[in-house]
Amino acid sequence: MHGEIISTMEVTNISIHGFWLYINGKEYFLPFADFPWFKNAKVSDIFDVELLHKKHLYWKKLDVDLDLKSIENPDLYPMVYK
Repeated sequence: MHGEIISTMEVTNISIHGFWLYINGKEYFLPFADFPWFKNAKVSDIFDVELLHKKHLYWKKLDVDLDLKSIENPDLYPMVYK
């Protein structure tokens, strides 16, 4: 048997402005203005997220991949072409 999985992640709340993720003891807010792929998504699709390699988030039904660095520092990782 392999070691215990210690990475934890969950969606804790969704509002009209964005949603909160709790990842490994830290909470992050993802505003829809900065992360537009989630604005019109079903609630069930936002909750259906996987944490891979302790730093990579994947929403399969939405086809969205985000590295934790891009959530922590969105100004350094522009995700919308202007």
